[in-house]
Amino acid sequence: MTATTVRDAALAAPTPASDGRRRRYRAPDAAGWLTYVLLGITAFVFLVPFYYMIVAASRPMSEMTQSPPPFLPGPYLWQNITTALEQQAIGLAIVNSLVVSGVTTVGTLLFCTLAGFAFAKLRFKGKNLLFAVTIGTLMIPPTLGVVPLYKIMSDWGLAGRLESVILPSLVTAFGVFFMRQYLVQTLPDELLEAARVDGASSTRTVFSIVLPIARPGMAVLGMLTFMTAWNDFFWPVIALNSSMPTVQVALNNLGSGYVPDTSIIMAGTLVGTLPVIVVFVLLGKQIVSGIMAGAVKG
Repeated sequence: MTATTVRDAALAAPTPASDGRRRRYRAPDAAGWLTYVLLGITAFVFLVPFYYMIVAASRPMSEMTQSPPPFLPGPYLWQNITTALEQQAIGLAIVNSLVVSGVTTVGTLLFCTLAGFAFAKLRFKGKNLLFAVTIGTLMIPPTLGVVPLYKIMSDWGLAGRLESVILPSLVTAFGVFFMRQYLVQTLPDELLEAARVDGASSTRTVFSIVLPIARPGMAVLGMLTFMTAWNDFFWPVIALNSSMPTVQVALNNLGSGYVPDTSIIMAGTLVGTLPVIVVFVLLGKQIVSGIMAGAVKG
């Protein structure tokens, strides 16, 4: 068979374009009106409390106690915010909450990712038992550990300081479980074996292979950890005092009194909520894109 004959046979072979079986791309189905109605109702349910907070923060308390209450924002927003800042050190509380939430998030991402990688891919004695004990701690109510935890922090001289809130939250059982499950699904064993064959150390393997693959999961865990640390009230109100408060502790002290001023409380709550909204707006797109990138398999 000559080269000309082989070329003619290749040209005569059926192709997707010539045999009429052309592969067609099917566009995703467009959302119907019911989808938009459900999304609109969901958005309305979540936005109404935030809008009511803005209305209450911009009105005097006498107007908010009327029936029906006003539905439009008033002109006293800045005045109520100024009063809230004068009654409590909300600015200091925001800084303290940023420190607590930021350090807690970084520590949780580091330690939980390392522990999740160990439980997911490494082999060592007692791995299943240790993982079962870690998951079992999720069934213990946090209130049972308040007294011994406060005793430990007091013995260490950390009571009333931010370290007493940060240290117990650097590692969470949920974070270890979340990262373990994520790495089991997304980290191939072949990559680790190739790294060992190339002579990479355990540290090099973690920083060059594990952490880049775990980045989408770490982004989700980081957002959840930051939100949880920012909104935590139970332990900070026990461990801290009025001279070193977080946002939730400051808002609790703002609402104290025989007749709490609802407008002042809402104004302080609005100030304390803005940093969380800014963080979500700045990082929300990256987190969603990271989740989508991690979900697509090559």
